[in-house]
Amino acid sequence: MSDDILTLVWFKRDLRVLDHAPLTDAAEIGRVLPVYVIEPEVIEAADFDALHWDFIRESLIDLNASLEELGVSLFIQQGEVCDVFRRLHQRFGFSQIFAHEETGNALSYRRDRRLANWAQAAGVALKETPQNGVVRRLEDRDGWSKVWESRMSQPITLPARNIGGPMLSDGDVQIPSAESLGLIRTDRVSQLQGGESDGLRILESFAMGRGSRYHREMSSPNTAFDSCSRLSPYLTWGCLSMRTAVQRIRAAAGDTLPKIAARAFLSRCHWHCHFIQKLESEPAIEFCAFNRACETLRDNGNDPARLEAWQQARTGYPFVDACMRALKRRGWINFRMRAMLVSFASYHLWLDWRMFRDWLACQFIDYEPGIHYSQIQMQSGLTGINTLRIYSPVKQGMDHDPEGIFIREWVPELAGIEGEAIHQPWLLPDQMQSKYQCRLGRDYPLPIVDHKEAVKFARAQFAILRQRDDYWNCAHEVMHRHGSRKKSENRNRPKPLKRKPLSRQTTFQLNESEN
Repeated sequence: MSDDILTLVWFKRDLRVLDHAPLTDAAEIGRVLPVYVIEPEVIEAADFDALHWDFIRESLIDLNASLEELGVSLFIQQGEVCDVFRRLHQRFGFSQIFAHEETGNALSYRRDRRLANWAQAAGVALKETPQNGVVRRLEDRDGWSKVWESRMSQPITLPARNIGGPMLSDGDVQIPSAESLGLIRTDRVSQLQGGESDGLRILESFAMGRGSRYHREMSSPNTAFDSCSRLSPYLTWGCLSMRTAVQRIRAAAGDTLPKIAARAFLSRCHWHCHFIQKLESEPAIEFCAFNRACETLRDNGNDPARLEAWQQARTGYPFVDACMRALKRRGWINFRMRAMLVSFASYHLWLDWRMFRDWLACQFIDYEPGIHYSQIQMQSGLTGINTLRIYSPVKQGMDHDPEGIFIREWVPELAGIEGEAIHQPWLLPDQMQSKYQCRLGRDYPLPIVDHKEAVKFARAQFAILRQRDDYWNCAHEVMHRHGSRKKSENRNRPKPLKRKPLSRQTTFQLNESEN
């Protein structure tokens, strides 16, 4: 280690010290300047919320405490990244920047390009290290799973001890509140505290048995919060590395965690990177449909009143509204319920995904752009390679909340309704509505759309779309670029997808996808 070498370690979505290769590598060769930049353009973006900053702030406090134990402090700066680094370069004279690769939205991509150009012009070396299974400059998915497995199997990087660095003043490590950044708080009450320490604790509780029923209880909102890992925000903001989570659960499999539960969790770790890879390989999916033939599919159906009813959880479908209210209050809900909410907006309300993309991102404490854009498009039927999943909100409620416990908790207007009637309160005669003290259309809205009619309309639009040659040509391109190869790594390139005729068989396939 040389005192003459100073490396700036740029923390972004990697707020940890364990398995942080840039930090460890920098400490091995010289002094370290750990930096986190609060970027106004990120804070002010439509997909950023006080919910996110609160979690980041807690994570930064925890990160700084960990760094101080290692011998350095986290330098907190506000401003455009190139301007900040230019000032720091003048003040400290660092010779190189170490950071992790990041797959974010267009804003972060443009920032990274600006920084790379500045570093080159300033004579500062820039080294970016992969931190998950996402591969840059990937031409197609052949062999991708092998790369993922190789990275997940690498040894976890341990933090160096007695790291040396420049002296900082108290003002250099101040972490502002959401209010001071101009972010508006809501009445959310998140049960997830940011930071590597909490992430490791939650991972350990899951590995030691809390996740034993993961594979059985992840779908119901009544059981999911306890039985799901709850690691998603810690992976999103980098409080944990994916490798740390994968290796800990593999070690627990068959011991403190049933193998079937471990396999279910590990498969989702694989899918986590699979979806982020889509954005890495095709950044345009932030703005455009995967299947370009679907680009104008919902141009004639963007009703602001429907969007507002969905956002305010006043659709008249109790299970949909309960899930939306829980999400808005907690900042988290399980995957199946997220899929149902998006499916309802896309098929029942016929809303274009771009109308609610950013708003929904602000509701998720674990908002990960690559997963977010990919999943919204998939649940909206815009890929051409996935089954159309049109969820029945009533059936979903009966399947995952048969006794109406979740609905009664989050839609108290309906709490007095007994039995299965709570799933379809609009069927109650006036006398029963009076008995239950819930007048439909006054105390709780009538359904905003008729389920059967809305689904019939959506299916008809897709049946027409599926007759177009450009739809199937685009679907083949999507499969080539993004389709999973996990089950057949050694197969040749995907075969051309054939145009499906409009027939009773096609209609049945669409019917079959209703869940």
